[in-house]
Order: sequence, then structure tokens, then C-alpha cells
Amino acid sequence: MSQQARRAVATYSTYQEAERAVDHLADEGFPVQKVAIIGRDMRLVEQVIGRMGYGDAALHGAATGALPGVLVGWIFGLLNWLNPVVSGLLLALYGLIFGAVVGALFGVLLHAAQGGRRDFASVRSIEPGRYEVVADEDVADEAVRLVAGLDSRAGTPTESASSGGRRPRSHPAPS
Repeated sequence: MSQQARRAVATYSTYQEAERAVDHLADEGFPVQKVAIIGRDMRLVEQVIGRMGYGDAALHGAATGALPGVLVGWIFGLLNWLNPVVSGLLLALYGLIFGAVVGALFGVLLHAAQGGRRDFASVRSIEPGRYEVVADEDVADEAVRLVAGLDSRAGTPTESASSGGRRPRSHPAPS
């Protein structure tokens, strides 16, 4: 499947605004299969959620090791690789316990090996700075017209995509 040339028809600061524009296009009968929402200006955000000590490292490791342990034990039980009398659920329980213990040990060892360089827990995410609604070149002018109608009803100014080659902008309405 070849990728057709696309052009930005509007730019928004939030995903919800871009989603609203595409929903409006769909409501107007526009062929939305020719539209995409693209996040631009990506940045990595690492939100620190707390300190990480040996106990936390062991707990995190135990939780990480428990799931694979359960799955391996359950598979052993299903395939009767051990005594067929032992049920798959019992082997899954043993796997859970073994996986949690091994995971906790690895968690503590890895935390100790870092030597205090990373004594915190965090969650990473990638967030775009803006969202572009793009459409295939053959229908982009119609998309610009329809999105401009949505923005004018909502009271937000939009530049035309055909005005001097500038990128159209939509700004959130003042609160």
C-alpha cells in the first residue's frame, strides 16, 4: 500500500481538540480514512513517583517475577511435564512463589549494584507538544474548509491552509 502525500489542515495543542476536529469531519460525511492525527515535537517526561530503597526494589522485583513464574508453572501443569497428578493450578502457585522470590532477589541485587545512583522510582512517557490533523492531498482543501467551519462555530480563529503556505493553527478558546 503506497502512502499518499498529506497536508496539515489544522494544528491543536491537545489531543482532544484534534479528535474533536476529526469527529466533526466524520459528522460532515468527510472520508475520514484519509485523515490522521500526528503528534509533533515529542518530549520524554519522567515523572518521579517516590524514593526507591531496598524494600521497594525487592517488592518491585517480586511483582515483576511473579507473573512469569505463574505462567511457566501453569504451562508445566498443562503439558504434564511433571507428575500428571499435580494440578496445573498448584504448579502455577509454586511458579508464582518461586518467581516472586527470584524477582525480589534480583531486584535487591540490581538496586545494590547501582550504588545509589538511582534511588527513586519513576514513570516515563512521551508527550507531543502539538497535534496536527493531516489529510490526503486530494481532499485537504475540503478538510480545511470543514475544520474552519467547526473552529468558527466554537469561536476559535483558524488560518487557512492555503494562505501563503503557512500551517493552519487552531488555538484553544479562552477560559
